[in-house]
Amino acid sequence: MMSVRLCFVALWLATAGAAAEAQGRDQIRIVGSSTVFPFSTAVAESFGAKTEYSTPVVESTGSGGGLRLFCGGIGSEHPDITNASRRMMASEYELCQNNGVREITEVRIGFDGIVLGAADNGLPAMELTMTQLWLALAAEVPVDDSCTRFAPNPNTRWSDIDPSLPRQRIEVFGPPPTSGTRDAFVELGMQVGARGLDCMAALHESDADQFEEVASRIREDGMWIDAGENDNTIVQTLINTPTAFGVFGFSFLDQNSDRLVGTLIDGVAPEFDAIADGEYPISRSLFFYVKNQHSSMVPGLASYVAEFTSEDAWGEFGYLTDRGLIPLPDALRDEMGRRARILSPMTEVPG
Repeated sequence: MMSVRLCFVALWLATAGAAAEAQGRDQIRIVGSSTVFPFSTAVAESFGAKTEYSTPVVESTGSGGGLRLFCGGIGSEHPDITNASRRMMASEYELCQNNGVREITEVRIGFDGIVLGAADNGLPAMELTMTQLWLALAAEVPVDDSCTRFAPNPNTRWSDIDPSLPRQRIEVFGPPPTSGTRDAFVELGMQVGARGLDCMAALHESDADQFEEVASRIREDGMWIDAGENDNTIVQTLINTPTAFGVFGFSFLDQNSDRLVGTLIDGVAPEFDAIADGEYPISRSLFFYVKNQHSSMVPGLASYVAEFTSEDAWGEFGYLTDRGLIPLPDALRDEMGRRARILSPMTEVPG
């Protein structure tokens, strides 16, 4: 009799566990980019206040880390949404597919600029060209004008690059390799800056693989310091280190404009309008990705997407623009919002 009861209890527990798994969580779980984090948090708070659903839990894990968690599988132990400050890579899409995450909605939410910022000490903002920025932060630089040989970066002061620049030590705090901000900074800042040298531009044409290897590597000799995924930490570090610079998204400069100043790049200041019209050179799109297979398991998932893509949130005069988001153009925003709200799945592998 006892063994029958034990079997019954074991069967009941297994059934209850399966039912709980099927029901999922009562809170949306969001991971990913530290740049998108403040926007996602603002939407989560508004969503929690406006609806009967629980306020989503938002974690800042970095774009790469968030996508790995997101693509880990289906079920309540895996996140429902991941934020990204770059587009999902083909390898990440494949990881998702291999782990059963086969229905994914990609939502492009707006634009952001990547800023080289510093504490506001009352002096004019520094001005750099993209090429000067690369010469400051590259792990290796050409030893001559032919770009056939490279040596560890010898520049230790900004004035080593150009005598007109400050004679202070190069010290830049930036995001780690798992960060989408770093990925975008390498692609849009470092690689473009490298091509400003004639021989590097020629190398880009003749040997793209070698060019990418040289142009993309950030120095590791103490001039660049990985500062973690939390951009707020970089901001606080700059306040305490007035001669240092930091690499972070425009929204953090915008939210700390009383304490920080952005470096002009190729003569253009990192400002809202300059990023929106593409004049500021280090600009990128921001995204979030939805696990459609969780829409029936996690209450409110589709409603959260609807809140994020509402004009009240991501529109030209929405509450996210007050936090530094540069909105998509009207027509693109309308089309992206329509696809997002019906959870239209991606039909192609990201290129």
